[in-house]
Amino acid sequence: MSDTPERQETAPRDRHLPGQEHLPRVLTWRTAANSAAYLLPHLGAGLSVLDVMCGPGTITVDLARRVAPGLVIGVDSSPARVDEAAGLAFDEGVQNTRFVVGDVYALPVADASADIVHAHQVLQHLTNPVAALVELRRVLKPGGILAARDACYGGVTWYPRLPGLANWLGVYRAVHAFSGGTPDAGAALKAWAHEAGFREVTSSASIWCFASAAEREWWGESWAERVTDPDFAVPAIEAGAARLADLHEISTDWRRWARDPDAWFAMPHGEIIAAR
Repeated sequence: MSDTPERQETAPRDRHLPGQEHLPRVLTWRTAANSAAYLLPHLGAGLSVLDVMCGPGTITVDLARRVAPGLVIGVDSSPARVDEAAGLAFDEGVQNTRFVVGDVYALPVADASADIVHAHQVLQHLTNPVAALVELRRVLKPGGILAARDACYGGVTWYPRLPGLANWLGVYRAVHAFSGGTPDAGAALKAWAHEAGFREVTSSASIWCFASAAEREWWGESWAERVTDPDFAVPAIEAGAARLADLHEISTDWRRWARDPDAWFAMPHGEIIAAR
């Protein structure tokens, strides 16, 4: 992927959930093109979209440009993230958005009110993803679609094979499970959607790839900072997955990886389009 980080953003949600308490670098790179390409063919002018757990709104604002004049509502549990996303939309001059505070299990949205519900990297962090999908289905219009995408950490791979990165993956998976999430949620999306009552579910997969100098700096430095931040380090230690010294070694190897011009990292994702 060639997208270059352009702005500093944060997207924390619930404390101590890996992937949710992000440091300032972590979501600078996400766009509809590199994180929701499977959804783009389903977008059209005038459609209404609900972006669930929207974080700082980078993808939300991008989706809004593509469905204007249709309304795009971003929902997040953090008032600070809602304010940040609204500020981004204002700065970008995107007027067909609205951002509200809400709970993924009890959305502040009427029944059958959205043409599209979008959930990016959301379900992997939830203790009850099927219940959340039932709620997402509630707000869809008849014939509307759910678009969900989540990572499959079991398929992550990289070069060079630095020992700190191998340790990082084990620690991340342990912390994720300790926090009640599902680190390979992308593989379960289709099954979860069927369990939640969706009958027409189309599955696909895509990969994030970090290889250019800008991508390596963004991804590697993000993790170098994040693994020693208390929001990640505390649950890692509490889970018995790492000592503080281990986390510093992981941080060092992430920076080594980011500086290597031959370095490469890939993360597969599962995706679904589910019709109500």
